[in-house]
Amino acid sequence: MFRKVLSLALAATLLAFMLLATGCAAWFRPAEEPAAEEPVEEPTDEPIEEPAEEPALVPEEGASLTIWDSDDPSGHWFRDAAIEWGEKHGVEIIYEPVGFGATVDQLKVDGPAGLGADVFSAPHDRVGDLVAAGLILPNDVSNPANFMESTITGLTMDGVLWGFPTAIETYALFYNKDLLPEPPETWDELLDFAVDFNDIPANRFAFMMLPADFYFAHGFFGGFGGYVFGDGGTNPDDIGLNNEGSVEAARFMQRLQDIMPLNTADVTYDIMVGLFSDGYLATMINGPWAVAGVREAGVNFGVAPLPILPNDENPKSFAGVRGLFINSFTEYPNAAKLLLEYITSQEVLIRVFTQGGMLPARLDLVEDPAVIAEPITQAFIQQATFAVPMPSIPEMGSVWIPMSTALTQIWNEDVDPKPVLDAAVEEIKAAIEIAR
Repeated sequence: MFRKVLSLALAATLLAFMLLATGCAAWFRPAEEPAAEEPVEEPTDEPIEEPAEEPALVPEEGASLTIWDSDDPSGHWFRDAAIEWGEKHGVEIIYEPVGFGATVDQLKVDGPAGLGADVFSAPHDRVGDLVAAGLILPNDVSNPANFMESTITGLTMDGVLWGFPTAIETYALFYNKDLLPEPPETWDELLDFAVDFNDIPANRFAFMMLPADFYFAHGFFGGFGGYVFGDGGTNPDDIGLNNEGSVEAARFMQRLQDIMPLNTADVTYDIMVGLFSDGYLATMINGPWAVAGVREAGVNFGVAPLPILPNDENPKSFAGVRGLFINSFTEYPNAAKLLLEYITSQEVLIRVFTQGGMLPARLDLVEDPAVIAEPITQAFIQQATFAVPMPSIPEMGSVWIPMSTALTQIWNEDVDPKPVLDAAVEEIKAAIEIAR
């Protein structure tokens, strides 16, 4: 009470002093002299010079562009559109198939030697590595207002837009309608369904995921209140992978192990998709890249947002942004910029959906009739509203292996998650410190 009274007294004294000082200042301020009249400029007949317009960007003479992207539908749309653009503008396009996840590491070796692609695809979480290594040029030709905000955020580092957004993706729950007509709204519903459905000796499962892959596991961590880095994924000094929410998420994943009693080494992506395609698996966590293959297998399937967790929260899946980038060592930066400006236009980027099976990054395509008419895409969009973008700072590279090791131990050995996650966080911190 004494502190409060004293504080009020001091505040009143300070206010009185300020009013007195203001009054004194006004009292002693000398009278202002009238402003002198400014001379009026006489009109002249001389022409007013207009600012010179910047010259239009044109491809360099004899330009030839090598592009890297996956040798599958997620990359073929880009290859085909690039070749069409090259034929129209007299630019040779050389397509070299390099996996979406391998382009950055290959460019680190080939780029400085002048052997890398001029243009390549990469996930947004590698932007930090690419910028730190000086391997990419900024994107100074796209209008960010044309794209989903999260895609621009994911490809921006230090206030600079580096990539050309092509698609946004997250994962959701695939379900076989012949085995499970309606998707479960909660995880408890799915756990109950598994009791009667599972037949482990016959390889029949109610649910599968890749439990040691932190990309997929983050949905649980985020849903229970865990996080990778603080301040929206930008503060590597604040790691939340062993907080109370993360520990609770790991314990919940151990409940899922009861209905999927397999070691992490026994659950590969191909095995999971194969069982789903053959009608032995009722549900799986997967992304839009799997849609085309499941359709080709003739499965009567649907996609729904991830079921609600026991804490009544939606799982916060990782959102990824697929982007195209320009190699900073390219001899033809103008041609590369023009190509990618065309590739990410409205009329071309719809192909990322119709041919690649992914959600295009442009805002004007979210309401495209072809997208609206597709319930599977709408399910991914709905899950994306709960998703969080993967951190794109370089320190994210130190997270994947320690978390995979921790998730493997937690899943396979059914141990207390807390000390395992504590050890993983210490390993992440040590790796970050070494990199600094």
